[in-house]
Amino acid sequence: MTITPEQVNELIRKRRSIHPPLYSGETVDQKIVEQMLENANWAPTHALTEPWRFTVFTGEGLQQLADFQAELYKKASSAKGNFDEKKYEKLQGQPLLCSHVIAIGMKCDARNKIPVIEEVEATACAVQNMYLTATAYGIGCYWGTGGVTYLEEAKSFFGLEEEDKLLGFLYVGMPKEGKWPEGRRGSIAEKVRWVTE
Repeated sequence: MTITPEQVNELIRKRRSIHPPLYSGETVDQKIVEQMLENANWAPTHALTEPWRFTVFTGEGLQQLADFQAELYKKASSAKGNFDEKKYEKLQGQPLLCSHVIAIGMKCDARNKIPVIEEVEATACAVQNMYLTATAYGIGCYWGTGGVTYLEEAKSFFGLEEEDKLLGFLYVGMPKEGKWPEGRRGSIAEKVRWVTE
C-alpha cells in the first residue's frame, strides 16, 4: 500500500460539513464527482445488496431540483397549515449555491432478507466515502436531511419506489477561500468502555 496510516488519519480528521452559503460558485470538475460516486460504490454492504442510489443534479438540473422541492414543500406544508415562506425560499435557493447536489436514495431489499437499518447503514458508509473523497480534493460537502427528504410524495422524482427511502441530499461545492472550518470533537475516552477480563 502506498497510503500511509498518517495520511488516512489526516484525511478522516480534516473531513467537514461545509454548508452551501460557504461555496464560491465555482463548478467542481465532473471527474471528481464521478470519483466520489465510484468510491461510494465501494462501501461495505451486507449480502452485496449495494442499496445506495444517487441522482446527481448539476447545471440546469439544479433549478429543476429547486423548483420541485420548493413546490412540494409548499403543497405539503400548506395542507397542514404550517407553510413557512423563509423555508420555501431556502429550498428554492440553496441548490443554486452548489456545483452539484446528489440525492441520496436507498433501495430496500425486495426479498426482505436484510434488515432495513443495515441498508441505511451501508448507504451512510457510501456517503462517508463521498465525503472523504471530496475532502481529499479540497471540495466542500454537506449532507442535509431537511425539506422534502421524508415526504413520501418526493420519492418518485428521484427514481425511488414506495418501499425505498430518500435519505437526504449531499450538497457539493468549492469552498470560499479560508472557509474550511476547524474540527470539534469531545474526547473518545468519554465514549468508549473497554472490557479486558
